[in-house]
Amino acid sequence: MTRICVFGAGAIGSHLATRLALGGAEVSVVARGAHLEAMREKGITLRAHDGTHHVRVQAEADPAAIGPVDAVLVTTKVPALPAVAEAIGPLLGPATAVAFVTNGIPWWYFLRHGGAQEGRRLPVLDPGGVIESRIGIARTLGGVVYSASAVVEPGIVTSEHADLRLFLGEPDGTLSERALAIARPMSAGGMPTDVVPDIRHRVWGKLMGNLTSGPLCLLSRQDMMTTFADPVIFAAGVRIAEEGAALALAYGHDLATPAEARIRRSGMIAHKPSILQDLELGRAMEVDALFTVPMLLAREAGVPMPTFELCARLAIQAARAAGLAPAE
Repeated sequence: MTRICVFGAGAIGSHLATRLALGGAEVSVVARGAHLEAMREKGITLRAHDGTHHVRVQAEADPAAIGPVDAVLVTTKVPALPAVAEAIGPLLGPATAVAFVTNGIPWWYFLRHGGAQEGRRLPVLDPGGVIESRIGIARTLGGVVYSASAVVEPGIVTSEHADLRLFLGEPDGTLSERALAIARPMSAGGMPTDVVPDIRHRVWGKLMGNLTSGPLCLLSRQDMMTTFADPVIFAAGVRIAEEGAALALAYGHDLATPAEARIRRSGMIAHKPSILQDLELGRAMEVDALFTVPMLLAREAGVPMPTFELCARLAIQAARAAGLAPAE
């Protein structure tokens, strides 16, 4: 039986942990607060499109209480990754894989990239290189998840719709057994999971939603359906989607979905993007991975993104005013 730990079992992490347990993996989670205590006492309850599921997992605040596992799924917010890297050591055996299932441009993006910028570091995402030094690119898998989830009360998670998907991939594009060892129980448990040779392409695809709905919904303080119901904001979303597609193409990734169709699809979902949820809950906001680094890459590639940059800079100011993002 594959031993898998989910580090950062909030909404997404708890959902993934449940699917892994349903699929036959031996699952542990690292979490904190009232949600941790509820999982210890009662397990995790997932209310989803395919029914209500209940699983028992080992739930701990200290990774040392779990010990080495076969794989770790890191599902924290990006600002927490350096702290995760400092704490993850007890979970790592000689061959433990670490899948970063996170939003935005990942810290490892240019490592084992094989392109012109091979080996480039992104210090804003890995300050002091602590993630690379403590975990390392050799252990790293990339992960992209689609799962609109929320913790509705400690120990209870909801999944808002049936459009679920997890992508896993090696930074060097190989199709590895260690990725498949995570994908098998995940898929068996009801989360369709693909091991892909182009994980960076999936990063860009997910980032398009973050670039469009993220800053606009943060500024409106409304869900996507309400925000994009305004035709002026809808048009702005289309422009941002066009700008984002041009940026992805500049880095070698052609995103096939037309911009207007992408925003129309977002406008059908009454879901608040995670960055707005973070603002409302007073949690550190992922402005660097979602906004700052894409703006940096756009400037370097000579891709103009005026609509996105205006909205992103306003969103960053809102995050800083709330004390949820570092000062410039």
